[in-house]
Amino acid sequence: MPLVLRAPDGSAGGGAAQHSQCVESWFAHIPGIKVVAPSNPYDAKMVLKAAIECDDPVLYFENKILYKEKGEVPEIGEEEPYTLGKARVEREGKDVTIVSYSIGMKNARGAADLLAKEGIEAEVIDLITLSPWDKETVLNSVKKTHRLCIVHEAVKQGGFGAEISATVAEEAMEYLDAPILRYGAPFCPIPFAPTLEKMVKVVPEDLVKGIKGMF
Repeated sequence: MPLVLRAPDGSAGGGAAQHSQCVESWFAHIPGIKVVAPSNPYDAKMVLKAAIECDDPVLYFENKILYKEKGEVPEIGEEEPYTLGKARVEREGKDVTIVSYSIGMKNARGAADLLAKEGIEAEVIDLITLSPWDKETVLNSVKKTHRLCIVHEAVKQGGFGAEISATVAEEAMEYLDAPILRYGAPFCPIPFAPTLEKMVKVVPEDLVKGIKGMF
């Protein structure tokens, strides 16, 4: 059935437990449904076009913070073709692989910039599609860097990062030089108060600290 459901998700400030959840991993568990979560304006248009042209149901998750993002987008008809299920290596590196999607890419990019200042070259992968997800791109990167860090805004427990981690552990364990790192929100309701809400969010410095401990 060709159907696209656009769904805002994530915490954009003051949404509390009722309006701040990230539920992409729930739906990635359902066979027959494609799940996408773009991280920037260009991809938002490109992926939406691909979703509309798809003959299967597609859940298109839009992180609410990304509604404020501005960036270049292609003219109608000039979009770069996108194949659902394909990830992108956004930044090449040789020391560690950082995998994310949606708003989590801000942490991935920020951590990569900070690590570069300390001589650590991170390879950054934007999944874009969570179901089906591009495990080949992730596995090939891990085989090169020998280290993996996964980050998303969703709660860590039961988050999509667990699927990525399990797959790499099953299919590329012998390539790992350090335990896999996973970052996500703690297992608690998202607070309403801005000061408390900030405490449950991952920041790039969290990733940097963990990744430096892998060496």
